[in-house]
Amino acid sequence: MTSAALSRRDWSPFTRYRRSLWLLTTRDLKVRYSTSFLGYFWSILDPLAMSAIYWFVFTQVFQRTVGAEPYIVFLLTALLPWMWFNGAITDATRAFTKEAKLIRSTTIPRTIWVARLVLSKGIEFVLSIPVVIAFAIATTWTANPAHFHVEALWSLLAVVLQAILTVGIGLIVAPLVVFFRDLERAVKLVLRFLFYASPIIYGLKDLEAIGLEFWGSLNPLAGIFTLYRAAFFPEQLDWFAVAVSAGMSVLAFVIGLAVYQRTIRTVLKEI
Repeated sequence: MTSAALSRRDWSPFTRYRRSLWLLTTRDLKVRYSTSFLGYFWSILDPLAMSAIYWFVFTQVFQRTVGAEPYIVFLLTALLPWMWFNGAITDATRAFTKEAKLIRSTTIPRTIWVARLVLSKGIEFVLSIPVVIAFAIATTWTANPAHFHVEALWSLLAVVLQAILTVGIGLIVAPLVVFFRDLERAVKLVLRFLFYASPIIYGLKDLEAIGLEFWGSLNPLAGIFTLYRAAFFPEQLDWFAVAVSAGMSVLAFVIGLAVYQRTIRTVLKEI
């Protein structure tokens, strides 16, 4: 037996989990882009296209009364993290059914099949951040330039909270879809509704005028998005919403682990 094999046997469970997670994540990214001519650019073309559409509709077609200037930067600071959340949850509906044979044959905790989706989508999100910076720089020569603020450091907290929230929801959805296959379509409908119920094309502060700011703050994504937006729009930061997001993220994670632990044995039999 080689020294490398012996060293692997000495790895702690956490080390084995971490290394397996990274291996599966990098495999996902390589498979996703190896046969694509544009590769990485596909991860930013979708949010760019959506941002362009909403920017055109709300600045050129209709008289916009929500958001802040420059609106394209305002959109991207929430739309890019939304793409991370939406993509990870959508893929989580197939986490235990897409590679059933491989999942049954592994001995590592099956939570890794959800965690790898969140991590791979998170990496794509991080790689798309230069797009926001590029647009912010491009607005320097406009009437309403974007200004970078020290509150950008709160984006690190946003990433942590979003990862916890997404993993938690993923651990709820992934096993339940095995038993209720219609849940996959239901999740897509809920995500479509959640997009418009989240402060993406508008800000949380815009809900104050219609008396819905408190209810909007109960959306677990609302506080997270205000943390991201604080980099360019510090006035959008809402600490009550952030506290709600933190509490609901931890709660979702705890519930997700509980659902996973209670269902994983039956899931392995079903798949």
